[in-house]
Amino acid sequence: MKRIYLSAPDVGEGEEQALVRAIRSGWVAPLGPEVDAFEAALAEVSGRAHCAALSSGTAAIHLGLLALGVGAGDVVVTSSMTFAATANAIVYTGAQPYFVDSDASGNMDPDLLADTLGKLDAQGITPAAVVPVDLLGKVVDHDRIDALAAARGIPVLSDAAEALGASRGGRPAGSFGAFAALSFNGNKIMTTSGGGALLTDDGDQAARVRYLATQARQPAVHYEHTEVGYNYRMSNLLAALGRAQLERLDAMIGRRKVIRQAYRELFADVAGVEIFGGVDDSEDNNWLTAILVDPTVAGWQASDLGAALTAADIESRPLWKPMHLQPVFAGAPATVNGTSQRLFETGLSLPSGSALSESELDRVHSEIRTFLRARP
Repeated sequence: MKRIYLSAPDVGEGEEQALVRAIRSGWVAPLGPEVDAFEAALAEVSGRAHCAALSSGTAAIHLGLLALGVGAGDVVVTSSMTFAATANAIVYTGAQPYFVDSDASGNMDPDLLADTLGKLDAQGITPAAVVPVDLLGKVVDHDRIDALAAARGIPVLSDAAEALGASRGGRPAGSFGAFAALSFNGNKIMTTSGGGALLTDDGDQAARVRYLATQARQPAVHYEHTEVGYNYRMSNLLAALGRAQLERLDAMIGRRKVIRQAYRELFADVAGVEIFGGVDDSEDNNWLTAILVDPTVAGWQASDLGAALTAADIESRPLWKPMHLQPVFAGAPATVNGTSQRLFETGLSLPSGSALSESELDRVHSEIRTFLRARP
């Protein structure tokens, strides 16, 4: 029986035609007209003036931090509840990540951020940046977070890697902060196979990012370099794929919303289980649907259901293990309240991709019902 994935790429004839178009144009190497067009489209959908298409979301965060002047000895405050790429990119610059725990949404808790900034103030430390993360397609509380940072003159870089197509207060994900990073990894809401983008309203900064992403090559006939650069630009072929995906973004988000509602109905009468993110997810992009399981009420743990799905060749995954609990960041400073650890221990992401067929979704639901019936 075919394996069911958490969020498989959703590609079809339109994407195939886009790739063929790009190949036949002769622009197979990095950069080209597809990249230019993709950047313009991403900027428009994100409410931004400028966009740099890059090789990954990690590269986007890295270059955004460098453009903000972050370097060795600096402190960057970021969400603990995130994928390691966010923290890794901070370390690439030589800076020290300072982790802040979550509120009930899973996103950075603004109250804990205020406490953290106050502690750093008392130590005479002004962070070089704040990097909040939009978890599973839910945009953070930028009103409060950005105000706290702005009061101290600290720039915000929004890690919107999981949130393209989401919004908050009517503003699209990616429109917040001095910079915002997107990811188009294979399991994201839309994909370029691998890839990412950095968004900004500052034209000079956008030019700086593109320069650094193309090995910091000077405008000379020969190869001339006055500083270290990176090989971070997106290929013309992947940008063509991205353009085709972007045209279908609303439809793909719509499908994920249908899938979430189906899970909501499935678990509606299951004691001790709730859909992560709350009832109002109208502005989320519904990238991944996850449940939270209270084992004292349900009589089983999230990991029990995960094991049953694995046995049925259905992929599921715990929520992110918080960065302050990761061995690689042992000893890193953090302000914690236990929320992210609780979400990690009780949460389980379920198959949510827009490519999930009705028969596949029925199979997932059937396995979950079988599991639930077997509980005492």
